[in-house]
Amino acid sequence: MSYEHSVFYINAKKSTASEELAHLLEKCIEKIEHTWKEIVFVCIGSDRINGDSLGPFIGHQLERFHWDSVYVYGTLHAPIHALNLEDSMRELKNRHPSAIFVAVDASLGAKKHIGFITVGMGPICPGAGVNKELLPVGDIFITGILNESGCFEHLLLQTTRLSFVVEMAETITNAISQFFSKTI
Repeated sequence: MSYEHSVFYINAKKSTASEELAHLLEKCIEKIEHTWKEIVFVCIGSDRINGDSLGPFIGHQLERFHWDSVYVYGTLHAPIHALNLEDSMRELKNRHPSAIFVAVDASLGAKKHIGFITVGMGPICPGAGVNKELLPVGDIFITGILNESGCFEHLLLQTTRLSFVVEMAETITNAISQFFSKTI
C-alpha cells in the first residue's frame, strides 16, 4: 500500500479508531525521507470557534505527556491560527531544523465524511475550508472532519457542537499517545 499520496479516512466512532490512527501515523513517519531527530506537532486552530478548536484542544491534551524529542505547539492557551501561523512556523523551523512536522487541524468535508479523521503524507493548507490562503504546514497531517464544506463555512464552524470536537480530540490524542507508548 502506498502512503506517499494517499489520504486515509478513519471513522472516529469506531472502537478501533485510535489504534488505526496510531498504526497509520507510524507508517507515515516511516516514509519520511529526510533525516530527523524530533517530532513536532503543530496543532492549528482558534480557541474562539468551536469547530476550529480541534487543533488547540489536542495540543492542550498532548501537553500533559512528556516524550523525548517530541514537541507540541498550538494549545488552548497559546493557539497557532491564521494571524500568527507564518511567524510561528518560521520560529518552529528555526528551533527544530531536524524535525518531522505533524500538522493537526479541523477540516470541512463531504457530508459522508463528517466524523472521520484523515491522516496522510505532505502538508495541509490551514484555512482552505473557509477560503483563506495560508502557508502549507507539515510533513504529515492529521485532520478531523467536523462539518460539511459548502456554503456558510464560518457559520458551520461556529455552530459545531463542542462535545463532537472533544470526542474527536480524545480519539486523536489517544492515538498519538498509543503510538508513542509503543515506540518509546
